[in-house]
Amino acid sequence: MDHIITFLPFVPHAAVLIALIAAFLFIGGMISGSETSMFSLSHSQLEKMRHRNAPSDQAVFRLLAQPDRLLATILIANNLLNILVVILSNNLIDTLVEFHSAGWEWAVKVVVVTFVLLLFGELMPKIYAAYNPMGFARVVAGPMLGVRAVLKPFAGLLVRSSMRFKERAARKGNAISIDELSDAMEITRNQTEEERQILTGIVDFVNTEVAEIMKLRPDIVALDIESDFSTVKRVIINSGFSRLPAYAENIDNIRGVLYVKDMMPFIAEGDDFAWQRHLRKPYFIPEHKKINDLLAHFQASKVHIAIVVDEYGATQGLVSLEDILEEIVGEITDESDRQNEEFYSRIDENTYLFDGKTHLADVEEVLGLEEDYFEGVCGGSETIAGLMLELARNFLKKDEAVALGGITFTVDALDGRRIDKVRVVIDRAAVAKQPPPRCH
Repeated sequence: MDHIITFLPFVPHAAVLIALIAAFLFIGGMISGSETSMFSLSHSQLEKMRHRNAPSDQAVFRLLAQPDRLLATILIANNLLNILVVILSNNLIDTLVEFHSAGWEWAVKVVVVTFVLLLFGELMPKIYAAYNPMGFARVVAGPMLGVRAVLKPFAGLLVRSSMRFKERAARKGNAISIDELSDAMEITRNQTEEERQILTGIVDFVNTEVAEIMKLRPDIVALDIESDFSTVKRVIINSGFSRLPAYAENIDNIRGVLYVKDMMPFIAEGDDFAWQRHLRKPYFIPEHKKINDLLAHFQASKVHIAIVVDEYGATQGLVSLEDILEEIVGEITDESDRQNEEFYSRIDENTYLFDGKTHLADVEEVLGLEEDYFEGVCGGSETIAGLMLELARNFLKKDEAVALGGITFTVDALDGRRIDKVRVVIDRAAVAKQPPPRCH
């Protein structure tokens, strides 16, 4: 070893360097351990410290109240101490040893010093702090408050700089698109049908408009504002709904929404009871509002029902919080819903009976037609009754029929002027040969 290194006489200066290196390693280790202990405290441990409420516990909570600033302080202090240890170690080695080989000098000054730094300044303190986070945090919390105060300007600068990078990264975004999420769902194999339905609802959620899920105008159960209280109670009981819109003259003039729970204290009142005074302000929305935006408004304003209007202010439908939730989790059935209600029945292989309000997408599915088969027909109706009116361009009477390609629609039952039931006969061979005709 004599031809590689030569040990020089020990001098008092070296003792001072050793003491400083040991002190800085100890302080750096305590700061490194503070990061592990502070950020690994469990909820139950924090609750114990909150109940104990000792000065050391209060110091811990003061530090954790600003976690970004605490982390910045730890990083700055740790790096400063590590730099000091490296400089002092280099000075100590030059004081005690003379190298005759550049390789050995590099090995001692880089490898050995790095090993000592990691072992005593990082690894050992963090292992101890991980096994005893509460005790370690209490010991270092007070001194760390002092370190934070000293390094406050530098830590603040670091936090502000990191926030700018964070904001830029957020703007760029690494979130996947809806299409990518849909593709990911398609290749996932270990989902139940219920899970797949919920995930599909979430994917489609942000693209769904109110018009796609609303209860259509003919199906709205509403109160005439001139009705007496007995009539109101009868409508409430028959409908089973907890919230009912009230109109003046016609349903395009909605004046308020009656909450059934507001009527409970007055259930014994007579016909002349002024129930109109308890109407709540209606909330109107356009047809093309996204349901995720509507849900956010429902949550913020604690409103559960909205009236859907067109550009002229005419009432088109009604949408509730339950309608929105059903888009994600599927049909929600409660005690007021009619059980096992179907929107169609099959009479024979090619003949079906539909409710007039059945959505055309459901008709396509039942008849085995391709998706959007009725797309572009006339005015773009959404229900089978609307499609018939568009094709006939007039009101239809019972047993009157209209045809579309190889499909014949016949009015089976009317409710006033409204088409209540539709009999559908499909000639599958004719449908396969030609596309559906378009109205001009």
